[in-house]
Amino acid sequence: MHKIIIEGGNKLSGEVKISGSKNAAVALVPAAVLCDEEVTIANVPNISDIDALDEILSHLGATVSRDCDVIKIDASKIENKLIPEKISKKLRASYYFMGALLSRFKKVEMYFPGGCSIGARPINLHLKGFEALGAKVKEKDNMFVITADKLKGAKINLDFASVGATINLMLAAVKAEGTTIISNAAKEPHIVNVATFLNNMGAKISGAGTSEIKIVGVKHLRACFHEVVPDYIETGTYMILASAMAKNMIIKNVIPDHVEALISKLDEMGVPMEIGVDYIKISSPDKLNCTNIKTQVYPGFPTDLQQPMATLLNQAHGKSVIEETIWENRFLNLFELNKMGATTELLTTEKAIIFGPCKLHGKVVNATDLRAGASLVIAGLIADGKTIIKNADYILRGYENIIEKLSRVGAKISLEEIE
Repeated sequence: MHKIIIEGGNKLSGEVKISGSKNAAVALVPAAVLCDEEVTIANVPNISDIDALDEILSHLGATVSRDCDVIKIDASKIENKLIPEKISKKLRASYYFMGALLSRFKKVEMYFPGGCSIGARPINLHLKGFEALGAKVKEKDNMFVITADKLKGAKINLDFASVGATINLMLAAVKAEGTTIISNAAKEPHIVNVATFLNNMGAKISGAGTSEIKIVGVKHLRACFHEVVPDYIETGTYMILASAMAKNMIIKNVIPDHVEALISKLDEMGVPMEIGVDYIKISSPDKLNCTNIKTQVYPGFPTDLQQPMATLLNQAHGKSVIEETIWENRFLNLFELNKMGATTELLTTEKAIIFGPCKLHGKVVNATDLRAGASLVIAGLIADGKTIIKNADYILRGYENIIEKLSRVGAKISLEEIE
């Protein structure tokens, strides 16, 4: 495990380049096992989640090579065998191997995936979708065995617009016989990115980015080159950070349309922004206005930016309300922020009040999950004195080179291994 050490109170300025999307990349890598040839994926972030997926690919017998942000995957000779718990539990996105291996081999065996503890996070929508395609699901001692004599296209209506279920069912349906329709599909940018990757390999997918996705099954997928879309959650995190502590920070390699919900909220708070074609320039204002946040599925306000936003709202004048509608365990960061001098009140597991502005002081705090960790990094940059963030491996799961990127814009921040 690692810890992050921050000497706070330093104004930030300069340029930050956004990396490839974590949420896209962790689906694209498992999707590569569907291909009968080698695929090349560029703009892949160098994060620990990708390392964990590489480990699963190697376990299955795929040939994987990485050069900077480019990964080449040849899964033509993979062996379909049990994915053990010790590697599946390293990240939530390991479940994408369910859809990919089921599609290719009509059978998959693996343990329940891991990841951040932000709620119950059941995969029942995934399993119901697999069953609709003709698969049988057996679960014993946290291990799933999913088999099918053949997969046939079906109409699948998701009870909730789940990103994970939408992607997993796209993967499973790519080689199914006939046509699959996914209704109430999630619309996030990384879903479009995954569909584009599959289409580049020869899949027939239309409607990605809308609430209805159509997949016409094909027998073979071929080699292709694909690029990961910029990470809009990383973009949003640096936008929030800049709103708190920056002067003329330029955030590059972004797609502003992907963060429209955040732009709208920062505008309400009085944050000066210059929005370009592929960049956003931000300075922190003299006074931040309070606002209310309600997380929604895309294109609404992202649940993954709720926790970083909570830190910024502590610097706003007045009372702000956050309502979390996606995950039931996503306010653990508030207890850590309160240690640093924030004034927050948890009304229910879904609603919290933030009072500001509050003077934050450096403390020893714990990152309880990835985005809670990002929230504490922002708090450490704002606070006076030294902040030590334990369990920093959560943060390294989703933010490529965060120490280097922040150091280049003036932050006093370092990473140390805990003995």
